[in-house]
Amino acid sequence: MSFNNIYRDKKVFVTGHCGFKGCWLVMLLKKLGAKVYGYSLKPDSSESLYDIVHIHDLLEDEMIADIREREKLAQFMQKCQPDFVFHLAAQPLVRLSYAEPVLTYETNVIGTLNVLEAARQTPSVKAFVNVTTDKCYENKEKKEGYKEDEPMGGYDMYSSSKGCSEILSSSYRRSFLTDGKPFALGTGRAGNVIGGGDWAKDRLIPDCINAIRQGETIFIRNPLATRPWQFVLEPLVGYLRLGQMLFEQGSKYADGFNFGPYASSVVKVCEVAQKVVDVWGKGKVEVGSSDGLHEATLLQLNIEKADKVLGVRPVYDVDAAIKVTTEWYKQHYTTKSDMYAFSQMQIDEFLSEAKKQNLEWSL
Repeated sequence: MSFNNIYRDKKVFVTGHCGFKGCWLVMLLKKLGAKVYGYSLKPDSSESLYDIVHIHDLLEDEMIADIREREKLAQFMQKCQPDFVFHLAAQPLVRLSYAEPVLTYETNVIGTLNVLEAARQTPSVKAFVNVTTDKCYENKEKKEGYKEDEPMGGYDMYSSSKGCSEILSSSYRRSFLTDGKPFALGTGRAGNVIGGGDWAKDRLIPDCINAIRQGETIFIRNPLATRPWQFVLEPLVGYLRLGQMLFEQGSKYADGFNFGPYASSVVKVCEVAQKVVDVWGKGKVEVGSSDGLHEATLLQLNIEKADKVLGVRPVYDVDAAIKVTTEWYKQHYTTKSDMYAFSQMQIDEFLSEAKKQNLEWSL
């Protein structure tokens, strides 16, 4: 078992548990022996990882509701009495934030405040991890990775809302969480996360998979844009490690942390699409037209702090991440396999590889 067995028999409250990352986090927590409670909107796509791997069956209890519903959220958290809170619920899409700026800010800023307030009203909570994004930084299109102490910002409404969530977390910590009491609050900033079961709109690999299955050409809007690509379990173990240290040592670890790949895995969008085609065994990639909405070109994170302070560093490189992601979708669409069992196998393989690398959290 990993993380010093800290999650075994503990109650863990996950917002956004119906989402792509939330589902993988629930599966990982169950493997660690946790009792998981979920609060989330319904999955927002016709296909959902939540349904495919039967997340409902893994939970002690859940509520399908919006984090903007402050009283409902607070009452449910008090009912659950969790030890840990992992806040993943969000409006997570850059391009949707142009169409829905008010929804984006209400969810990502006020919604986060609601979750924090619910935790402060629940005496059992000892550790809180607020999940934001690499896009929370003021992006200057520089080649060097952003460090945790660099300015928050964001060109688009999604990015700036997550920058606001980081600023909110910092001020909330200083205003109400003196010396890590009543709970310790940290934030996790992850790069572009890939893995099986993501069907969100305007996501590169799901779009590639859909085009391949329909026999269509994969058109890439911004082929030369680079992103810090990482397999979904990479940031999740980072969040869990941060949660462990917040629980065990409180305010010493109450800070922001970047979780991302090595610089060698920061590759161009067009290269990722071609790697998907190569793993699947068919498909064609071409440059498509842009719709004019601004998207960052250069973006990567400096991950030295997570390595030095938390002992968290990448397990898979970009090729391995794309391989296991593409294999998940291929397994799902070309066989009648039990995808929960297949997902568990991928978790086991990832944890086994981490142990081989002697990563501190995995021992």
